[in-house]
Amino acid sequence: MAITVLIADDHKIVREGLIALLSQHPQMTVVGEAENGRQAVQLAASLQPQVVIIDIGMPELNGIEATRQIIAAVPGIKVIALSMHSDKRFVKGMLKAGAAGYLLKYCASEELVTAIHQVMANRVYLSQDITGIVVEDYVQKLGGESDASAFQTLTPREREVLQLLAEGHSTRQIADSLHVIVKTIEVHRKQLMDKLGLASLAELVKYAIREGLTSIDH
Repeated sequence: MAITVLIADDHKIVREGLIALLSQHPQMTVVGEAENGRQAVQLAASLQPQVVIIDIGMPELNGIEATRQIIAAVPGIKVIALSMHSDKRFVKGMLKAGAAGYLLKYCASEELVTAIHQVMANRVYLSQDITGIVVEDYVQKLGGESDASAFQTLTPREREVLQLLAEGHSTRQIADSLHVIVKTIEVHRKQLMDKLGLASLAELVKYAIREGLTSIDH
């Protein structure tokens, strides 16, 4: 039976390239594609694929938060991160969220099929450049070093609200999207500023971009 795959990336050309790549392997079937993180969560829940290939930098809900929600919603699902970035924060964030693999985009054509087979065999698959980062992080922990990133400092809901604020959504739009009242989002915004020691929306946006919660091209 073919392995079912959901592809989530905000760039259509990337999705088409991955679909074309996997179509060469009859033992794999792409059952859906998502262009933002929120859609990826919804499609994973409805389509129940065995594997999700997901970009980290996506609008509305970044890949790390989407991965956390997908794994919570679909027991046993395997998520493979696909990113241009080998930044330690992204790697740690995805693995902590439950991803079973992390591929750099320039390696995808050579490694994606292998990665899918590996995670389906309940193994973790990391691009070669990523392995060194994971080992380095482990060594730092042994030495007592730590770094407080947004993925450690903020709660999942705070990160979700911050990403939507940084992407220009209004308080009302965010409240509607998250199915809460406007007052709740206003409280989250104040708590974000207090917790991070920031005084304006512009500073929140800069922080979100710097921490990889969103990117300036969205």
